[in-house]
Amino acid sequence: MFGKKEKPEKRDGFIKRLRARINRGDSWLTYDLANLAPGGTIDEDVLDELEALLVMADVGVETTERIISDLQKSLARKELKDVAALRNGLRASLCGILAPVEKPLSIEKPGGPFVILMVGVNGAGKTTTIGKLARHLKDDGYSVMLAAGDTFRAAAVEQLQAWGERNDVAVIAQQAGADPAAVIFDAWEAARARNIDVLLADTAGRLQSQTGLMDELAKVKRVVARRDESAPHEIMLVLDASQGQNALVQAEKFHEALGLTGITVTKLDGSAKGGILLAIANRLNVPVRFIGIGEAAEDMQPFAADDFVDALLTSGGQGK
Repeated sequence: MFGKKEKPEKRDGFIKRLRARINRGDSWLTYDLANLAPGGTIDEDVLDELEALLVMADVGVETTERIISDLQKSLARKELKDVAALRNGLRASLCGILAPVEKPLSIEKPGGPFVILMVGVNGAGKTTTIGKLARHLKDDGYSVMLAAGDTFRAAAVEQLQAWGERNDVAVIAQQAGADPAAVIFDAWEAARARNIDVLLADTAGRLQSQTGLMDELAKVKRVVARRDESAPHEIMLVLDASQGQNALVQAEKFHEALGLTGITVTKLDGSAKGGILLAIANRLNVPVRFIGIGEAAEDMQPFAADDFVDALLTSGGQGK
């Protein structure tokens, strides 16, 4: 399983950085709940204000209604006696949404390489995520190969090759404009011949609204399955957290077209609206594999619901 050799102190450092970077800007993430109830009394007005903050933080209307409904039931049972009780109730509701999608990526090598098809729109950080994931997998003892399936952007191939050199990982690429399915097919053959554990395949990332892109990705999926009917073993969507509700739309489109098995959320350091992760978890229930808060390889770690919720509810310089 991914992360099996991870050192606790490394994880602790990531959590501290997550808290520091996600608690920036003017949103509910940094808004002390005590400000909602200066007198300490929790009532419907307080919940109404919290509801507005949640919607503005990209949690989305549907997910916000679920959270507020939980709190209203607690209020009716007279369980929300003070701000501490409100915080605990909110934490329980958020964990209830996120815990079901906390499922680490598990690498189980079949007869051929374990194929991870990476998808997402341009600018989401897909190629960089592949590089970071390759580094982590190598650190965990797996042999890795990269496939430059985004043949429409020369920069994507060059970027992937740079990550390959940095991680001492082979990259299979062809000329610009080559058939992406052919590139990934060749990479699968090469990975199998070299007894590689994991094949990470990059793909084009034009707008998800373009039908041609989804057809192309579906073709890649079919071609890989011809060589190994169990492949691709993971179809991972990379999402940019700063895209807000548009990220949810992207996730829905890709899931409908391909059947996603995992999601990685990047650029949480660039947005104080980490609430989009709640919206995605509530709507799709697709496993969230990793979250990213920066450019360094160690700035991407497996998703842990408790840690993420604690980061959301930690204001200012508070600890856990």
